[in-house]
Amino acid sequence: MFKTVTLAVALFAANAAFASEVPASLDTSACKVDYPKSSLINEEQGTVQVKFLVSADGKVQESKVEKTSGFKTLDNAAIKGLSACKFKPGSKDGSPASTWTKVEYTWKL
Repeated sequence: MFKTVTLAVALFAANAAFASEVPASLDTSACKVDYPKSSLINEEQGTVQVKFLVSADGKVQESKVEKTSGFKTLDNAAIKGLSACKFKPGSKDGSPASTWTKVEYTWKL
């Protein structure tokens, strides 16, 4: 029997220290995160909030879980999958720069 997997991604604008700072953003159109097989078997669901430091060239430099889904496997899969996605770099004073952004990822069966 197959289960339908519904994934939802919500982006949060980070509170900028300065008005001239724009956080990085995630391009959700080309982003695919695989539901962990063990989580499917165990019917695990939840929402994880992850914070990413995105470099001026759009690559993830650092990531951390801000709020867990309640399942480490889902949290780790979200970090791994989202880190591989394309990010639009943020900016400071109009120039591309490393900035933090938050992404909320919902795992739902």
